[in-house]
Amino acid sequence: MLIDTHSHIYEPEFDSDRAEALQRCLDVDVRLLMLPAIDSQSYERMFDLVREYPDMVRPMMGLHPTSVNENPDWRSDLQRVREYLQHPPQGIDRFYGVGEIGLDFYWSNDYRDEQIEAFKAQIEMAIEYNLPIVVHTRSAWREMCEVMEAFAGRGVRGIFHAFSDDVESYYRLKRCGDFLFGIGGVVTFKKSKLAEVVQQMDLGDIVLETDCPYLTPVPHRGERNESSYVRFVCQKVAELKGVDYNAVAEQTTANVKRLFNV
Repeated sequence: MLIDTHSHIYEPEFDSDRAEALQRCLDVDVRLLMLPAIDSQSYERMFDLVREYPDMVRPMMGLHPTSVNENPDWRSDLQRVREYLQHPPQGIDRFYGVGEIGLDFYWSNDYRDEQIEAFKAQIEMAIEYNLPIVVHTRSAWREMCEVMEAFAGRGVRGIFHAFSDDVESYYRLKRCGDFLFGIGGVVTFKKSKLAEVVQQMDLGDIVLETDCPYLTPVPHRGERNESSYVRFVCQKVAELKGVDYNAVAEQTTANVKRLFNV
């Protein structure tokens, strides 16, 4: 059994074949998909998918960092996140994490303060509701480490989604709490620096993800990604760690079940 810890299969890219994409997951023993939220424009799409496939997908709630940029209503959107965490919508039993949250300075540095404020506010929500966080980081690893170190010792736990920094950041972030590291399609790329890092990571710290429809792994790089492709990530991690595919599947699945209580 495999679990995709980061799937946006509710997005429009799957409108023409979502049911088939989910069946392809089952065909290769990908049994569970964790769904990170993005913003208010996509929440209902995610909710509808959870209502239709309650045994296969698990929702999270949060405001993506790039959804803070150029958004004069981002504080109102944060309040909506809190309201959903307090009172999940009809047909949603509960949320399994606060995410996708974090810092992304790739597109612009103009909203650093706003993103950091939104990120910290959502970490506080995760502490309040005793939920793990799922953290997006792009062009902001130094700032991410600084924020997380400020929360060390407060019981924060979660996943650093699409981890792509060096071994030093891996150990630095591990010291901040009970954290796992999401490894996705990038690890399969030729000359991937992430592959070197994964070799030094403990398998008990790793979870698998696709981030579909983005970051498609080899051998499908250049095509739309989908959750069934998480098996290629599993194969690559097994190769890098020098262990059997099933050993990676078993350990990473156990890691997810422990963190999300699924």
